[in-house]
Amino acid sequence: MKSSPTQLRPARNTVELQILAEQAQARFADATASDVLEWASEEFGAYLAVACSMAADTILPALVSRTSPGVDVLFLDTGYHFPETIGTRDALKQAFDVTIVDVTPAHTVAEQDAAHGKDLFARNPGLCCRMRKVEPLAEQLAGYEAWVTGIRREDNALRADAQLVEWDQTHQMIKLNPIAAWSFDDVLSFASEHGVPVNPLLTDGYPSIGCAPCTRRVAPGEDPRAGRWAGLAKTECGIHL
Repeated sequence: MKSSPTQLRPARNTVELQILAEQAQARFADATASDVLEWASEEFGAYLAVACSMAADTILPALVSRTSPGVDVLFLDTGYHFPETIGTRDALKQAFDVTIVDVTPAHTVAEQDAAHGKDLFARNPGLCCRMRKVEPLAEQLAGYEAWVTGIRREDNALRADAQLVEWDQTHQMIKLNPIAAWSFDDVLSFASEHGVPVNPLLTDGYPSIGCAPCTRRVAPGEDPRAGRWAGLAKTECGIHL
């Protein structure tokens, strides 16, 4: 059973963590994902969490659980997910030694509709993402020192310079991007080789999967994220900005 943070040591302050992030960024500039995650397990213990959208990034919990069994896996349960996404979450929970933490917004979809009108995502997707993803995740992350993400440099121009270890100014904690250098094919190959459940929509025209109302299939030759908020200037939910 995983120890709680209070059984290990007091949490470090942001100054200590920022210094650690700067040192680790240089140390792990050209490291492997396994190198980074072995260090993270030793360094953060139960103060480490994994964020997972239950798409192809399910390989993250699989990787992290090798050195951090029982690690908290944060899943943003927005109320708008495809059934396949929920099914992938359940399959991952059964397949690996992880602790799935469903992170929910302050209000249900019905309560949000009552307060802001039906289908806010179609009128103001930025506000919808902020209330259903960005704010709940920020609140949940406050209990950790570091989080692991599935950011990859090939995703888009905003992520092209992602480092394996970074200081997360927004959340005032360390951010680990262990598969930043991986290609999409690398991700799928690892999943296949190690029996990691991935979202079946990935092979049904959805290379990038978000909430169902805001995600469409991508045509051959289109940018992999073209199906997210199609027709709008929005390209990110705001979590990694």
